Amino acid sequence: MKTIFICILAAFAASFLLLVILLPLLRRLKAGQYILGYVKEHKDKNGTPTMGGLAFIVAIIIVGIFSFGFGNGQVNLIFSITAGFAVVGFIDDFLKIYRKENEGLKPYQKIIFQLAIASVAAAYCYINRLTAVFVPFGGGLKVDMDWGIIPLVIFIFVATVNCVNLTDGLDGLAGGTSLAYLAVFGFLLTAQGSSYPALCFIAVGALAAFLVFNCNRAAIFMGDTGSLALGGFISSLSVFSGNSLYIPFVGIMFVISGISVIVQVIYYKRTRKRVFLMAPLHHHFQMKGFTECKITYCYTALTALVGILCLIFV
Repeated sequence: MKTIFICILAAFAASFLLLVILLPLLRRLKAGQYILGYVKEHKDKNGTPTMGGLAFIVAIIIVGIFSFGFGNGQVNLIFSITAGFAVVGFIDDFLKIYRKENEGLKPYQKIIFQLAIASVAAAYCYINRLTAVFVPFGGGLKVDMDWGIIPLVIFIFVATVNCVNLTDGLDGLAGGTSLAYLAVFGFLLTAQGSSYPALCFIAVGALAAFLVFNCNRAAIFMGDTGSLALGGFISSLSVFSGNSLYIPFVGIMFVISGISVIVQVIYYKRTRKRVFLMAPLHHHFQMKGFTECKITYCYTALTALVGILCLIFV
């Protein structure tokens, strides 16, 4: 327990320090977010520094290396995958800033990069026989997916990374929801006797520091650099620990964000009418008059509550 507390504090300190250094640098470089014109509630956020995810991702990796060293291949792969998604997000953010618009990489370009990284993770699972997955609410029951782990892992990565990215739409929303997810997962891995709950708590500490700067009104955004990397980190931890099937439950708010967009697009194309005032769902609630703070709190609290329910049946 003492080690976990040290990890949280070290990650918080590292992330906080990096943000203190990064924030004025981004302002000087005019690395601000360009806000979509139709999101009128966000018009005063235009120009807010973005790519803040660099700070907590670097903090997670640095503290993780100090905690686990360089000799653990699986931890190294988790960091490599996280860094890979961070690079994709960084390119996307950079292009938005360079072009001075809200479009970076094309959707198909993002998917190609995501599929490539996900395929590496899937191949690693199959080659190293990490094919058994825990059944949620199954009391420790595991099912061996055999070769089926390959399409499952690829789907998990692509879906999770994009759902986390879609959740990053309000101040503190993706950060708070991810913090709750990773805290629950830390306890889940502890209960399962895993060697890696410290990774979850390192991320909790790093995200807690980021939220100091990202809560409403945000001084900095995580950008796709942070959201894609977070999705990759969450996917890696979940898949390599055999807990990929827990993502739809503990990550319920990520799933809702993704589904709300899919439903909106399909329904609009068929009927030219909208199910929600705006998608993802958090924007619907915002247009209904709910404050960003209230939406963020509810998303974080629901993630924690569903996570606690999962923990009861471990």
